[in-house]
Amino acid sequence: MLRVDRVSVRRGGAPLLQEISLTLSSGRTLAVVGESGAGKSTLIGAILGLVPCASGHVTWAAAPVSDCQPALVMQEPRSAFNPRMSLRQSVVEPLAARRQPLDSDRLARLCRGLELSPGLLDQRPSEVSVGQAQRIGILRALIAAPPLVLFDEPLSALDAVTQRQTARLMAELQCEEGFAALIVTHDLGFATAYANEIAVLRTGRIEEVSDAKSFVARPKSAYGRTLRDAAIALGALERVA
Repeated sequence: MLRVDRVSVRRGGAPLLQEISLTLSSGRTLAVVGESGAGKSTLIGAILGLVPCASGHVTWAAAPVSDCQPALVMQEPRSAFNPRMSLRQSVVEPLAARRQPLDSDRLARLCRGLELSPGLLDQRPSEVSVGQAQRIGILRALIAAPPLVLFDEPLSALDAVTQRQTARLMAELQCEEGFAALIVTHDLGFATAYANEIAVLRTGRIEEVSDAKSFVARPKSAYGRTLRDAAIALGALERVA
């Protein structure tokens, strides 16, 4: 289980995260939603130990999160890859870190599910589109079957059809392998369709945590209702009676 216990982050004296507490069990998906600047990416950095916490702590199975070698899908997909390496070399790096052999069948399945030509992996990051780089980032995150995967706006560069196909593959693998997934996103339609729980983050504070269906039907917080109603108005969500 991932446990975020009263985590606060400050920068130059200004609070970025304030007393954040969350839990996430294996096989479950938690989506953290909120406006730009709410602190969503800072939260991922704090979980991974890339951003120092002013107070509180983060653990996986009562041990440091780094012990489970979590995977990260970055918001800027090309920045995840070494520009001097082929994409194939970057994709297999997590396997080398875990001392796992490459499972060719798994690689082929992931490529099919993500609609990636295997030959595409022989190119360099600058030679593929942003959408392709984003899907290859997801491939890289899932190739070693990690117990915890953190997704920072994982589908932002994909069209609607590819988003659904990619999300379906992620859900299938999670059902089979039981990894925990934390997704930060501003896309409430995606969040409520694929997450078990929704955490609403506003200016560094958690406003509410609800199961996804309850959030769509009746958010607990005024800010949650504002986000839900805006998504309905934009056609990203359907109102539930």
